[in-house]
Amino acid sequence: MTTCRTVGYRSAARGGSVGYVSTTRTTTSPVTRTLLPGLGLVAAGVAVSYLVNLALPPVSALTAAVLLGVVVGNLPILPATARPGLTWATRRLLRAGVVLLGLQLAVPQVLALGGGTLLAVVVTVAVTFLGTIALGRLLRLPRGLSLLVGTGFAICGASAIAAMEGVVDREEEDVASGVALVTIFGSVSMLVLPMLAGPLGLSDADYGRLAGMSVHEVAQVVAAASPLGAAAVTVAVVAKLSRVVLLAPMVAAVSLVERRRRPATEGKRPPLVPLFVLGFLGMVAVRSLGVLPGGVLDATKTLTTLLLAGALFGLGCGVRIGALVRTGPRALLLGLLSTLLVTGVAFAALRVIGG
Repeated sequence: MTTCRTVGYRSAARGGSVGYVSTTRTTTSPVTRTLLPGLGLVAAGVAVSYLVNLALPPVSALTAAVLLGVVVGNLPILPATARPGLTWATRRLLRAGVVLLGLQLAVPQVLALGGGTLLAVVVTVAVTFLGTIALGRLLRLPRGLSLLVGTGFAICGASAIAAMEGVVDREEEDVASGVALVTIFGSVSMLVLPMLAGPLGLSDADYGRLAGMSVHEVAQVVAAASPLGAAAVTVAVVAKLSRVVLLAPMVAAVSLVERRRRPATEGKRPPLVPLFVLGFLGMVAVRSLGVLPGGVLDATKTLTTLLLAGALFGLGCGVRIGALVRTGPRALLLGLLSTLLVTGVAFAALRVIGG
């Protein structure tokens, strides 16, 4: 922040007349100084996460970021001065990243899948989300964790969890658990699903639809479809993006439910429709108009990953491993059952109403 100071001086040679000199100096506001340590740590965490992704492509930068954050947050090396910047980054970067995520979706591409496949996508997402919540209740897991796992497995992994965490009543450990489950079971699906294409009698296009409708992360979808060739990958990515389109209405619907669950006397209630959800929809509309050049879209895709990785690193730093371990076995069982659910429902839906 730049500030101007006017300094007065008295000249003895002129009989005590007063002159003025205007001096300008650059200072940093107290708020900025408070945030800098945490923001520097976030930048370092994002850089390391990208390196992990380059070395292990199936592990997305988002997954690496939250797991790295958990490690850093539980080591005695995290200074207290970093906390304000981490908190700021978690909230601000998260919403900005979700808004820009909309630029990865073009409605005409999604519509090209056909009405039957789109209906199968909607059915798969709805059944997976609601079924995962029900399974979490049976396993006596926290409601917040079940909601986040249901969102991540039904929509698009860590990005969906990041979008949903701001409107549900959850613990920091629930976010880390959800992302960890996406990593574990998305990787399992990525490896196992190609081996099922032959026994299930799937064509390349049909297999692409199944992979796009059932595997969790976009990177995992690409890896799962690659063994069957470029045609399968193309269909798989578009099918995956059709799930991402449902992120905004799902977050908005859950926000409405959360408002009803929390009386106004309990403090601030979730917004009717979060502003970042409206921003997400606006970016989808912009992308669908086809007015942005490819270079801009590539740059915003990278920026989106950077923003979400920074937010998830901040979330991970707030996680305590002790609390995470206490729900471990039941959370793993939820991840397994939810993965079987999304894969089974996707296959059945494509057989019955897809095509």
